[in-house]
Amino acid sequence: MLESADWRAIGTGVRLVVLDGDLAAARAAVERVLAEVDLAYSRFRPDSELVALNAARGTRVRVSPLLARALAGALEAARSTGGAVDPTVGRALRITGYDDDFDRIAGTPRPLQFTLAPVPGWSVIDFDARAQTVRVPADVELDLGSTGKGLASDLCASAALEAAGAGAGVLVSLGGDVAVAGRTPEGGWRILMAEDSRVDPDSPGEVVAIERGGLATSSTTVRRWSSDDGVTAHHIVDPRTGLPAETPWRTATVVAATCEAANAASTACIVLGHAAPAWLASAGLPARLVAQDGSIARLGGWPAPDGDGPTEAGVDPAEEHAGGEPA
Repeated sequence: MLESADWRAIGTGVRLVVLDGDLAAARAAVERVLAEVDLAYSRFRPDSELVALNAARGTRVRVSPLLARALAGALEAARSTGGAVDPTVGRALRITGYDDDFDRIAGTPRPLQFTLAPVPGWSVIDFDARAQTVRVPADVELDLGSTGKGLASDLCASAALEAAGAGAGVLVSLGGDVAVAGRTPEGGWRILMAEDSRVDPDSPGEVVAIERGGLATSSTTVRRWSSDDGVTAHHIVDPRTGLPAETPWRTATVVAATCEAANAASTACIVLGHAAPAWLASAGLPARLVAQDGSIARLGGWPAPDGDGPTEAGVDPAEEHAGGEPA
């Protein structure tokens, strides 16, 4: 039997689906993980570890195992994407108006300041994974948004599965960044393809199903804000310019072995633009890219809506979904 719960946390929608397990216990486990994540690497709460690290002004800081894990993932994403995903975009995001939890800035004009300048770059971060210490230069602000939500989905899925009980299966979606663990429903975990995670999971549309790993979507159409004079910006910064990415893709969805990896890859696709298909091919990742005109490119074995079989990444076509719509 499938049971589900929906709520909001860390500035996004949370959806938990449990197969043959204890939904209440799984939800409590997810809530604990999200509280820990928020305290470790939120850029918007003054008492978070990440805010303290950004304020440390070049001194070496010992960090918690959770923040160390998140930093390691962010740096690996930067390396594997050739810098298309870079955790040193924090200042660029802040000065272009993304300076608070998106739930609070949505619909409110923000001050916008566009400065053409590359971000400092991930190589300036002095991170000792073994000692769990890090030094960030005084003029650098970290933001882990391109990997942190995916990591949180993975951690939540693992915790939910343990709490749900033996023989269970779980799906966790944080704003459409989906991780699954444990048993799989017949036909896979069904996920609606949508550009806005706020759509009803029962809405019509293209659906895929995953059997393992994670799926994540990055989009320039949802997390957008405007200045008083009507200039708009979105939350995906191109590290090469320090500005919101100019891209042929309005949405990128990627399946990978983990949601963290999928989260990084989908963001990289937006930033890489026309180079994204070649990069995806080299990485061996299935993806669905929606162009600015609404046309869709399905790459790396991503199935067409009327396809008839799973891909090598465990994606197959389906008729129903579990509500993992993207953000």
